[in-house]
Amino acid sequence: MDWATRPWRLHKAGILGMNARNRLYISGYNPRHLYPLVDNKVKTKLLAQEAEITVPQLIATIDSQHATARLEEIIRERDSFVIKPAKGSGGKGIVVIAGRNEEGWVKANGQTVDLEYLMRHVSNILAGLYSLGGAMDVVIIEERIDFDQSLSAFSFEGVPDIRVIVCRGYPVMAMTRLATRASDGKANLHQGAVGLGLDLATGRALKAVQFGLPVEYHPDTGQRLDELVIPYWQELLVLAARCYEVTGLGYLGTDIVIDRDKGPMLLELNARPGLSIQLANGSGLVPRLRRIDALSESDTRIPAHRRVLRSQEWFGVRPDA
Repeated sequence: MDWATRPWRLHKAGILGMNARNRLYISGYNPRHLYPLVDNKVKTKLLAQEAEITVPQLIATIDSQHATARLEEIIRERDSFVIKPAKGSGGKGIVVIAGRNEEGWVKANGQTVDLEYLMRHVSNILAGLYSLGGAMDVVIIEERIDFDQSLSAFSFEGVPDIRVIVCRGYPVMAMTRLATRASDGKANLHQGAVGLGLDLATGRALKAVQFGLPVEYHPDTGQRLDELVIPYWQELLVLAARCYEVTGLGYLGTDIVIDRDKGPMLLELNARPGLSIQLANGSGLVPRLRRIDALSESDTRIPAHRRVLRSQEWFGVRPDA
């Protein structure tokens, strides 16, 4: 990781910095009036459903402090569900309920919580505690993902998700974020989840980092990380590529999970995707993005599956694996 510690090595490795990302790609390719489509998870979900993209089932929404009392009725008969803010970011404010016992509901990390705890959390979400800019928010209650068991040994008490960066409809880089004890069962790199780079050609593991440092084994399960292969890989990349047409955003992060029965499901979209995916891949985004920048408008209008094949040819590490 020496290239990540010296500025001249960053440039040589083609690492995309925050200023260049904001100026060339977020401002350059993402019209501001389209941001609400992805900043609000309810709007994203409805948009995806209209495009026949599979998303976690919406159970209910709560949009006012007065309506918080509805929570008991909504979850009374449910053993598992997810509570999240509609305008949250970075995994903040998400509570995953994995089961229940005589004392209440059991979070993914094993902690038991009661109705009072959940109502207080809902109230905090509505007050904007977790929203972008602290704005008043809406609570989303949706089904819990029953993730593909082929990935179970690679994550600790949480659902691994796959982040794909898409530029002008072309996947350019991918990683999976693996929950750990340190991240409280959430796929959040800043909280201690493992970031594992993925080969665009095959969905196989490349490099892995935790807290910015290389790792070879999952810190809690002991699983060798280089053995991971993402199932439904081709289908997943096509789903990610289609989000370009669905949103009109030319530079976005697509977060996808693999459900055991339903396959790839869109979790959320991000108009300002982070840059740590480059650490997880041990590779810079700049050379890949420049290739996409050079494409004609007609190249962005070909079908999503053809764009994916091109990306795999250009950016895949092991195309014949």
